[in-house]
Formats: sequence, C-alpha cells, structure tokens
Amino acid sequence: MTRILLVDDDPDVIEATRMVLEKQGYEVAVGYSRQEGLDAIAKQEPDLLLLDVMMEQPDDGIAMAQQLRRSGFTKPILMLSSIGKVTDMEFGKVDDILPVNAFIDKPVQPDVLVAQVKKLLG
Repeated sequence: MTRILLVDDDPDVIEATRMVLEKQGYEVAVGYSRQEGLDAIAKQEPDLLLLDVMMEQPDDGIAMAQQLRRSGFTKPILMLSSIGKVTDMEFGKVDDILPVNAFIDKPVQPDVLVAQVKKLLG
C-alpha cells in the first residue's frame, strides 16, 4: 500500500485530508509539527510527503523540505499552504529555496488533491 505522510499543525486539515486520501486507498500517517514529521519519516519511509509551510515557526515546512533534500530524501514533496492567500503572493517550486515537487493553496479541493497525489506518485 502506498504510504503518505501528512505534516500539518491544524487537526482539522489533518482529518479532512486523511479522510480524502484514505478513501482513495492510501495509508496515511501524520505529524503535527516539524519534529514529529521528521520522526515519522524515519519510521514510516513514506512514498509521498504532504507538508504545510507554517507550523510552530512561520517557515517550518520550508526548513523541513530543505533539511530533507540535503539529507538525501528523494520522495516527492507536495507543499500545502494558505500563505499565498494571506500574502497575496504566488509560491512555487524553487530548487534551492523551496525544494518541493508541487505546491497547492489551501483550502485544498479534494479532487485537486487526489489528482496531484496521483500525478506525483506516477
């Protein structure tokens, strides 16, 4: 079964996203902070990481993605965030600064999420 790790500090986002993905047949593990996410990656070895930008610190997700890539993590990372709506700026993949495979603005529509997950998992 394909394993997805969802790291977000919002329990409502976690539960809604988990329900959508589990309905599609994915196994979903969660972390509510950067550290919980890093710990879960070591234990779970996910096939895909869904990562929020802002958690305990405003850049936790970005820092986590950078740290993972520097350490050799090659699985796809899908960044989820409402930061674009708040700042009115568009964010996207930038290899050095934001080393993710795709970026989706929150609130995420279930069909958009599923389509992007399927695309990243090939």
